[in-house]
Amino acid sequence: MSRAALLVLADGRFPAGGHAHSGGAEAAVKAGRVTGAASLADFCRGRLHTAGRVSAALAAAAVLGVDPVALDAAADARTPSPALRVAARKLGRQLMRAARATWPSAELDALAREFPKGAHQPVVLGLAARAAGLGALDAAYCAAYESVSGPASATVRLLSLDPFDATGVLARLAPELDRVADLAVEAARRSVDEGVDALPAGSAPLLEIGAEAHAAWAVRLFAS
Repeated sequence: MSRAALLVLADGRFPAGGHAHSGGAEAAVKAGRVTGAASLADFCRGRLHTAGRVSAALAAAAVLGVDPVALDAAADARTPSPALRVAARKLGRQLMRAARATWPSAELDALAREFPKGAHQPVVLGLAARAAGLGALDAAYCAAYESVSGPASATVRLLSLDPFDATGVLARLAPELDRVADLAVEAARRSVDEGVDALPAGSAPLLEIGAEAHAAWAVRLFAS
């Protein structure tokens, strides 16, 4: 295993399409729920412990060999918003293209054939990590970090927030990110024997509602 592969996979410059998505931050900014560094921290913390933990567990389970088709169905069940399901599959399709070019894998090829319009992004992320020789905890960290780094980066553009302040928010969340990654791997290990129902299903209703409203906007800076 090359731990350096995690740096490639988690790098914001990896061509996985995440730069076009705000992780719900654009809708939260317009609604007045995110106005600066303090409210960004609250938003990211909530996202980390709900959508972030779910994504981290799905990715970790994929690394551990849980059936990716079952994981994709589990991701669908944990994503009530049609707009968010569409966004997750678009991100999964883009990540699949990048991952197959970077770490060729029969498992990635099979998933691409099964879901030609894209599997859920965390599932693809887990298989990409597996193809790169990474472990379940690596994938969980990558998914959990993506769940907060995307909104933080988007808020810099949306509010002209000082990038130093946005980075400070992420740094202060690090202990909680550690805990979420550990919990995600624990759940993923249980899912190997107990099935996908063992994975977390933390809900974030405002993210779901915001995504539906955002999808109807005539003008928007981010895709989701």
